[in-house]
Amino acid sequence: MENILKILEFGNNEEKIKILEILDDTYNTEILEKIILKLNDDDIQVRGEAFSSLVLNKNKISDSLIKNLNSGDKNIRSFLTLVLANRNEVNSIPEIMKLANDEHSIVRSCVIGALEHLKAQEAKEIFLESLLDSNLEVRKSALHAIINLNITISDDKMKQIVKEKDPEIEKLLSKLKK
Repeated sequence: MENILKILEFGNNEEKIKILEILDDTYNTEILEKIILKLNDDDIQVRGEAFSSLVLNKNKISDSLIKNLNSGDKNIRSFLTLVLANRNEVNSIPEIMKLANDEHSIVRSCVIGALEHLKAQEAKEIFLESLLDSNLEVRKSALHAIINLNITISDDKMKQIVKEKDPEIEKLLSKLKK
């Protein structure tokens, strides 16, 4: 175990990737914490392997994942919402919902995607509020979720959205009207 921790901390990217490829069965909290930290690695392949390792892990690791939703790092918060969604951890919905107003649009967008994937009807208000988010991608994600989860949009909100004049939003709205 000590060797694994050292490689995750100080190894080169190739070594980290090799280790992460075989850590999809760990329940050791110290190793899990290191894997979670790799979600913010400089190398995209290391981040991807860390993500896969956490998604594919068959152990009950949701408590560790949920605890780290409070991370100071936007990438860790973003990716963990998606890891939890891909693991179908419906118990994480209330904690994911707490990130709906995160200061970083990447986190808000991932939150919307995760809640949609988890079919979180209890997040209806979050989806509706996100239609007016300052970030276009968050608005598109919210509209996509609303369509897929058959959530009704008020006429007032619809008028505000139509003002957007974005081709993708207009395309999504046309699906809504059918």
